[in-house]
Amino acid sequence: MTETFDLVIRNARVVGEDRDVAGGLAVREGRIAAFFEGGTAPEATETIDAAGRVLMPGLVDGHVHFSEPGRGHWEGFETGSRAAAAGGITTFVEMPLNAHPPTIHAEALRLKQAEAAKSIVDYALWGGLVDDNLADLEDLQAGGVAGFKAFMCTASDFPRVDARLMRAGMTTIAGFGSFLAVHAEDEVMTGRLAAALRAAGRRDRAAWGESRPIAAELSAIDEAIGLAEETGARLHIVHVSSAAGIDRISAAKARGVAVTAETCPHYLFFDETDLERLGPVAKCAPPLRAPSEREALWDRVLAGAVDVIASDHSPCLWSEKAAGEDDIFAAWGGISGLQSTLPVLLTEGPRRGLSLPDIVRMTASNPARLFGLHPRKGSLAIGSDADLVLVDPEASFTLREDDLFYRNRHSAYCGSAFRGRVDLTISRGTAVYRDGDILPHRGARLDGAGLGRVRQPLGETA
Repeated sequence: MTETFDLVIRNARVVGEDRDVAGGLAVREGRIAAFFEGGTAPEATETIDAAGRVLMPGLVDGHVHFSEPGRGHWEGFETGSRAAAAGGITTFVEMPLNAHPPTIHAEALRLKQAEAAKSIVDYALWGGLVDDNLADLEDLQAGGVAGFKAFMCTASDFPRVDARLMRAGMTTIAGFGSFLAVHAEDEVMTGRLAAALRAAGRRDRAAWGESRPIAAELSAIDEAIGLAEETGARLHIVHVSSAAGIDRISAAKARGVAVTAETCPHYLFFDETDLERLGPVAKCAPPLRAPSEREALWDRVLAGAVDVIASDHSPCLWSEKAAGEDDIFAAWGGISGLQSTLPVLLTEGPRRGLSLPDIVRMTASNPARLFGLHPRKGSLAIGSDADLVLVDPEASFTLREDDLFYRNRHSAYCGSAFRGRVDLTISRGTAVYRDGDILPHRGARLDGAGLGRVRQPLGETA
């Protein structure tokens, strides 16, 4: 009797972190069930001819802000997850801040989980470490958060943590077998520089970068690594904007510190001249760096020193960007980029020698490992969830506002020319995005380990 599958994708360039072959795969009951090479393919209820396009694991974006509950007018799980699907992202992990209330105690987590149920792709949730919630961390862990996030500088209504609190939080979180991610910028340094610039009448776009130099990032990275080394906690440094920051993390890894590095597509695509050209829509923190710094960061990516690339999708109302036209300090700091991660990497990567398996490693496999989701997510292994993205790496397009699925359709990437188009996104065997259209689907919540199991470190397979 001939074996029949639910879905077969044939005539593809199948790319995982450890493979790049011509052939296809078969799906049964939402999971990858078989591989085949060459042009032959088994029978299936549905067959898709990939016509030579690239078939990859769906991206796992560990750094998105959807702002619900409380600020759904900025974004939301419905619109945000639709944009994720359009960007080839089949799993995201949503940050604890920008929501109101932020996800820093059990009731806030319950409210967030209720809103997140609207997602059309799979998701997990971060919990937060702030200045007064040490007693709430156990409830957040038990409630299923995938990790904890702290700011070393103040972020809207999400208070910063000082060294004393970070040490205590790391000790507690390490006891859960979880990890702490930090936004690493030195509060004292950035505050002093911003105050001096403003006192001198500086409101121009260049002043933003001058107020948050690489030195402020390095100071905070050093402090966080020192505390991780002291406590034995697992540490993740988010949105590293500088090559020197990556080097500090690499040096810590070499002496046995459990620390990982994330950067973002906007640091690899834009530089500080784009902030001056585009204005507040390109404001972010840490800020965009000099062109030479962008190329140095690319060198670290190509050397394999960057563990994770994540979007840091940080939306807002257009009015909150426009507020910075005459005073850059008044604009909301964040770039909406959920749909642009793959196009950035497929445009900028190949001309620098970045391979497709390396893109998979940094955008799918390693993020899944970070959260203990591998090999269920971010993998093309038999038995893994059939989370897949079909990409035409040769297709060229210019991103328009009408292409965006964000609630507020603006992005620093609009107007940019790209090579590499997402044509089809599949979540657990079901198409959720096809040729510009969103298809109905219900995402699944992926809870963390709770209090019953210690997570394996990045690089090990569950």
